[in-house]
Formats: sequence, structure tokens, C-alpha cells
Amino acid sequence: MEEPTFLFPPPDSDLDLSFTSTTTERTFTSSARTSLARTSSLALSFNDRLSTASTAGDTVSSAVIRRPHRSSDSNWTAIKAATNLSSDGRLHLRHLKLIRHLGSGDLGRVFLCRLRDYDGANFALKVVDKDLLTPKKFSHAETEAEILHALDHPFLPTLYARIDVSHYTCLLIDYCPGGDLHALLRKQPGNRLTISAARFFAAEILVALEYLHALGVVYRDLKPENVLLREDGHVMLSDFDLCFKADVTPTFECCKVNKHYAGPTYGCFGCNGSRSRDSREKVVADFVAEPTTAFSRSCVGTHEYLAPELVSGNGHGNGVDWWAFGVFIYELLYGMTPFKGCSKEGTLRNIASNNDVKFHVAENEEVGMVEARDLIEKLLVKDPKKRLGCVRGATDVKRHPFFDGIKWPLIRTYKPPEVKGLLRRKKSDLIVTSKKIRKGWWKRLGCALRNKGARFDLLSNYSNNNHYCYVNNSKVRSGTFNIG
Repeated sequence: MEEPTFLFPPPDSDLDLSFTSTTTERTFTSSARTSLARTSSLALSFNDRLSTASTAGDTVSSAVIRRPHRSSDSNWTAIKAATNLSSDGRLHLRHLKLIRHLGSGDLGRVFLCRLRDYDGANFALKVVDKDLLTPKKFSHAETEAEILHALDHPFLPTLYARIDVSHYTCLLIDYCPGGDLHALLRKQPGNRLTISAARFFAAEILVALEYLHALGVVYRDLKPENVLLREDGHVMLSDFDLCFKADVTPTFECCKVNKHYAGPTYGCFGCNGSRSRDSREKVVADFVAEPTTAFSRSCVGTHEYLAPELVSGNGHGNGVDWWAFGVFIYELLYGMTPFKGCSKEGTLRNIASNNDVKFHVAENEEVGMVEARDLIEKLLVKDPKKRLGCVRGATDVKRHPFFDGIKWPLIRTYKPPEVKGLLRRKKSDLIVTSKKIRKGWWKRLGCALRNKGARFDLLSNYSNNNHYCYVNNSKVRSGTFNIG
């Protein structure tokens, strides 16, 4: 059954935000591993009749800020076109049209949406009904909005606009058509990834955590369900309502590292043999920005990913993210979390015990599993003072042999791995039909003329950003372009 499209009416009419469809593409609370502090099932009623012709005090739209690292993105081109046509230079709900419901979370609901006069860019609209939130959840929602506003990173979401209408807060962010990493794992044999694929996803998450910690943000909810997959196969870390902020003092530190010379060749996300023992010391200057003074007593997160100090309730800091990162890599490689018990209570007891992490060692395991187990063991140290990453953050984690061969400044240019079910953009398979080019051309030209001279990229409508196919050829998405 085809899902209906809900259009926002003209500014002089009442705005009916009714949405009755029960079909969802991604349900954020569908997993049994829901985060602590997200235990209620939010039934968000979106049937209020609002007016976009209300007084200025009833509708508040934040100014659009183009971030440097994403300023050339086609989504910004669409946003700029819409704001240029707006009387006050801001984005409003009347500029958007809802396509379908994507999922529901503890704080609100998420919809796929597009701009009314431009179908070349997809966005996710997170709608929070503040009247349904407790003071604690309202604080979480404001924290998430504040953090999203500060982000500018290829593996983190971009906040294109925040729109406050009556008791609703609407956040316009990136849409990830590839689903989440947890769903992708369920499609793999044994619910696990190869070493090269696990290294690819772990490396991108590591860079995202490094950026968050440099801002003084402790994430506290790392898990595959919160790792979304973009149209090009790269990751986007999502859900920041359980974060907390702390002071951080960036420093440059000199240290000695082992520089390996002889031995096997390491690729970006794979290796061709065992490590060489021939090494020499080299003095390097490191940029370190880790919130080592962060402290909180709140017990939040997902039970299988909780660090021992968080379970004990005696307070925790930045170390909980590095513990969760170790659990994350373990699950990518073994298809389950390392301390999983028969129940939530059993899992928490295993985490709080003095027992170290255990591994199943296969007879003919992949090259690189030895390094992977060593990294996991160093991340899953029960004492946070001795845990890898807690003192110098991602700087030390990046130097672990598991990540050898990765050129970190170029990580966003690496090609995603061949993984069953992973959605990836394939430019070589795109064929543009001349008829649709002409139609889109005149549509964009008309927008430019109505804008009285504003600069438009008339060819931006023919971006390949939203036309992809699955690697395993099980599904093809068609649109403005024909995909061969």
C-alpha cells in the first residue's frame, strides 16, 4: 500500500499536522536494548490545528547557519533556496511537506520530509511535543538540540533548522536511507562483520567520538542502533539526548611512539599478514582534547553497554564512552555483546563482576583478530583509570595496531566495504533522461526568476546524492534518474 504524502497548507490556512499512518521505516524503540531513561512508550498526538499566520511569538525559527565542512552539500543548496524565498530569510513549517513516518523515540517522532518546491533533497524532521515531556526529559531534549546546533562533522548529523511552533519543537536534520548498523548486522551470517568491515565502521565512530570529546561532550549511548548509515555507506552517529557536557582543555603533547618499518603491508581496512617486530621510536606532537574532568552520577545508557563505574552508581566520566566503544567492536566481530546474561540483571551482574572479557577463538580466524582482541581487552578494563582512551582519548586509541594503515585525515574518502545489504551510492549506474532534465531545468529557472536575481545552482537538482542501489542488488531505488 502506498503511503500518503502530507503537504503543509499555505500560510493563510490552519496547519493540520494529523498523521495516522502506522507504517514505519525505522522504529527507534523496536529493539529490546532500549536505553535507560527511555523506558516509557511515547504516544505523540500530532493532531493539533496550528496556524502559521500566528503572531511572531507563537512561531520561532532559528537562523540557518551553514557549517564549513558541509557547506557544499546539496541539502544546503535546497535550504538556501527556500530561505531566499522566505519573507524573513528563515525556514518555517509551511516550507516543508511530510512524506512518511520513520519512527518514534522517547522524546518524539521522526518524519521523512522534503521542501515544498524542491524534491531533490530528503530530510528527517524530529518533532518533540514539549507538553508531553517531564522536566527531566525536557532537559534531555534541550541538551540534544544544543549539541546538534554545535556539530560540524562528516560522521555526525547536521542541524539545518530548529522551528518552535506552539508546544512543538521541530529539528530538521540529515536523513539516512541506509537504516542503522544494528539492522545491518542482523543481515550478516552469524550477525557479525568481517575484520575489514568492522575496522571501517569502528574507525569512523572513533573519529566521531574524538570530535564530541573535543567539544566536551560525553556521549553515553553508543550502540549499533544509534549508528545510522548514510546514502554513501558512511556512518552518522545519532541520538544525543543522553549526553552531558564538561570542560575540556586542548593541549599539544610530545610522546614517543614505535614506528614500524619492515613487515607486511597494511591496507586501509585490511592487512596481508602478521605485524613486524622491527620498530624504532619516534617523537611526535599530539593534539589531545579529552574531557578527563567530566563527572556525572546519572544512570543512563543501554544496559549491555554500561560501564562498571556507571553500574556501581558512584559516578562516571569520559571513560564510559571508551568502554562502550570496546563493547561496540566486540559486537561487530562476534555478533553479541561480551557480558550479555540471561536477563538485564544478569548482564549488569556480569559487568560489575571482576571477571574479564572472554573470547571465542576460531581455528581459522581472520588475520587481524589478534589485534582486535587486544584492543577490546584494553578498552574493557574495569578500572577507568587504566582504560585505554581515558587519559589521552582517541589519540591513543588510533595508534593501536588494530587501526594500522588508516590515514586518518583521509578517512572520509575511503570506500565503504562490501557488506550484504549496505546501501551505497553508485554514480556509474546513473543515467539521466533528457526529458526529466528539461522539466527540472525550467522548474529551477522559474524559482530563480521568482527570487529576483538570487543566485541559484540550476544544476543542483541533478545531484546524484539521493539515488542509490544495494550492494547485493536485492533492491533498487528509482527517482529522477533511471538506475541501470
